[in-house]
Amino acid sequence: MKPHARLTITKSLLSVGLVATLALSTGCAKSEDDPADSKDSASGATQDSGQKIAENTTGEKCGIDAYGGKKLDLKGATVGFSQSEKEANPFRIAETASIKAEAGKRSVKLLTANAQSQFSKQISDVQDLIAKGADLLVIAPLNSDGWGPVLQQASAKKIPIVTIDRKINAEPCKDYISFIGSDFTEQGKRAADRMIEATGGKGEIAILLGAPGNNVTTERTKGFKDRVAEKAPDLKVVFEQTGEFAREKGQSVTEQLIQSKPGITGIYAENDEMGLGAVNALKGAGKKAGTVKIVTIDGTRNAVQGIVDGWIHSVVESNPRFGPLAFQTLDSFTKGEEVGENIVIQDSEYTQGNAKGDLGKAY
Repeated sequence: MKPHARLTITKSLLSVGLVATLALSTGCAKSEDDPADSKDSASGATQDSGQKIAENTTGEKCGIDAYGGKKLDLKGATVGFSQSEKEANPFRIAETASIKAEAGKRSVKLLTANAQSQFSKQISDVQDLIAKGADLLVIAPLNSDGWGPVLQQASAKKIPIVTIDRKINAEPCKDYISFIGSDFTEQGKRAADRMIEATGGKGEIAILLGAPGNNVTTERTKGFKDRVAEKAPDLKVVFEQTGEFAREKGQSVTEQLIQSKPGITGIYAENDEMGLGAVNALKGAGKKAGTVKIVTIDGTRNAVQGIVDGWIHSVVESNPRFGPLAFQTLDSFTKGEEVGENIVIQDSEYTQGNAKGDLGKAY
């Protein structure tokens, strides 16, 4: 055989083997909105064990008898996953990767869609997932309101719904079976504690609000303000503006802040991306690291590195690795077991004392 022929055959066999390996390892059906980035699955697979249920989780339970529908074997079932935002934010990257990795482990056929931060598209996305035969749905909602059309359609077919990371304003065990996510009010309180610690409880602070229209922004703001009012009345919130959970918007809003309030003491950013945007704005204005105290929520690797570098004071974690817990909830429910209607996860914290050592835990 000629050397050229042997090389061609070898390349072909390697290609076939690679395709087969990928097919066996994923076990997921792609949709046209499914990003073809293999690093997402890898990161989700290695970090999924991090999410745990908080010890203080309480609330009602939901079972098939109350919700309706019938038992089924999750293995081999079709699950539709609706992501709210494009995988540019590290939180969304890790969240989607975790869902995909767990679906692959459980041999679940996964249909995915991404709303690209357009709520009307998310509604049509979920309706399309139902039309394609989804037996169950996992939804990361963009907004909390406006889900009526989807809920009616899912209810008619008795399709169980689990929402992750954000709540929808609907009736549990009628419109959906479980919400899985953080205690966002508590996150706001913990962020306030860190801000009070950083500022000594005195000065003027700003809030970079998350996107409007969802419970995360509302509850993180309330928790923060309530705790500041309770513990540090001399710490005044003098500026509030939405940064829409985006780094670029967080930077532009902070640039405005620096102009209008040059003596600002601290910035509370309701997610890491806005906090990192604030860091960029402060650097651009010639500020020194640590001059303005920044507290954020999420736990991304870049934000935790910001603590190490001195630009960010602390980060309250919001764990995005929902895959194992979401699928375990669906598995239990479809077997006929009752599941919690409100499943609160346990979040850690990154500070100047542990940021360097715990950097590898960040996403």
